[in-house]
Amino acid sequence: METVTLPRRDFLAYGSAAVAGWTALRSSLAHAFPSRPGEEVIPWADQPPPIPDAAASDVQNLARWEDLNSWLTPNERFFSISHYNRPVIDAASWSLQIGGESVAQPLKLTLEDIKARPRREVVFTLECSGNHGHPWFTAAVGNARWAGTPLAPILEEAQVRGSAREVVFFGTDAGEEEVRNTKVRQNFARSMSLDDAMSHDTILAYEMNGAPLPQPNGFPLRLIAPGWYGIANVKWLERIEVRDSRFMGRFQARDYVTLREEQHDGKAVNIETSVGRALLKSAPAKVTRQGDHYRIVGAAWGAPIARVEVQIDDGPWVPATIDRSEEADHAWRIWSLDWERPSPGEHRITSRATDFQGHVQPAMNDPWIANKRTYWESNGQVTRSVRVS
Repeated sequence: METVTLPRRDFLAYGSAAVAGWTALRSSLAHAFPSRPGEEVIPWADQPPPIPDAAASDVQNLARWEDLNSWLTPNERFFSISHYNRPVIDAASWSLQIGGESVAQPLKLTLEDIKARPRREVVFTLECSGNHGHPWFTAAVGNARWAGTPLAPILEEAQVRGSAREVVFFGTDAGEEEVRNTKVRQNFARSMSLDDAMSHDTILAYEMNGAPLPQPNGFPLRLIAPGWYGIANVKWLERIEVRDSRFMGRFQARDYVTLREEQHDGKAVNIETSVGRALLKSAPAKVTRQGDHYRIVGAAWGAPIARVEVQIDDGPWVPATIDRSEEADHAWRIWSLDWERPSPGEHRITSRATDFQGHVQPAMNDPWIANKRTYWESNGQVTRSVRVS
């Protein structure tokens, strides 16, 4: 992937902006969005096809990019993915079990027990790792303010042993799997290393944008691990296990695996990696018109965003303006570009983001994307088409 070097002053500017943005967030629900009085949204000419019937029950609430109008995504418009059932849980009788072979003091916590613990809020843009992996699957991303309690103190209270290697999170949702001709019923589960689970940003969340978690998004409790793809942020939590061996469940080792061809000593080798941390990405969200003046608006996420550039048709890359008024470390950045008097006809609009480490969002013909054999982790540059009359 392409990288560039950014001067130190850009890093310092980002740090100051992040602090200012977090202060602003704490004082309001943050609904600012670049807009002009009387402007209209021009629909994209390349609308995604309908969700296939086979996926309709698993994928819910894919909003249109053109409807993006707030930094925080309202709960009723936030996407939801399920892999088994969508459990309806009675909070009064629910409890969370914390145990496993690598804890000395197992715990059992009710929802009230968890709410009585120190509260932490984190704004995090959550994206499904399959987003943009199918023509119809292009809006599985949203930004929310999640609230709950930090996971690390709970693990410390459970007295994690020195042999501990991984923390496994089990959801209430379950289904039948076949492993080596053996059919078994399994709960949805994902794991991460103990160090990652102990991150100060990792929380057990019971609120989303100031309201109890909606049922499709994990009520009464879910894991929020900022910086990770949605698959790792387990919903409908019922059990946490600390283990001294690697976890190899379906959604860790057999599914949500990226297969990519790499060159080793002149030979093509296919390498499999488990989907984990989110990758740098941006996308054009909408085009608006006010008289003869057009504006392109989009979002960038997956890493601290240093800059966003936009290409119209085969023209040069032009820097967009990033809205720094509302920011958080793990939240997307909204960007815009004024487009003065475009010629009539259909135009292609592409965006690319660059982070503060100099990583550039890859083009679709970049080997990082072109040599990928599975649709997970599709962070290639997104191109949309718009028709100007």
